[in-house]
Amino acid sequence: MKRVIALLFAALMVVLPMGVCAESGQININIATAEELQMIDGVGEVKAAAIVADRDANGAFASVDELTRVKGIGHRTVDNNRARLTVGESP
Repeated sequence: MKRVIALLFAALMVVLPMGVCAESGQININIATAEELQMIDGVGEVKAAAIVADRDANGAFASVDELTRVKGIGHRTVDNNRARLTVGESP
């Protein structure tokens, strides 16, 4: 039984994205991959890559609203996705 549980847990770890919380479905914009960021409504491959590039160049986002510092991401995109976005827990 323990082996079955371990195998199921391992399978879930492969399937579940790291930057997306399995329980809440929230996308952590500070750790999500470009592929995971494409789950944001209005964000495709190019904008997702721009988010990752901005994050690499300028550091982590302090708030979800800072996502607008990325060219092509406006307040409407942030507002439409606000409930699904997070920057992670405060230290």
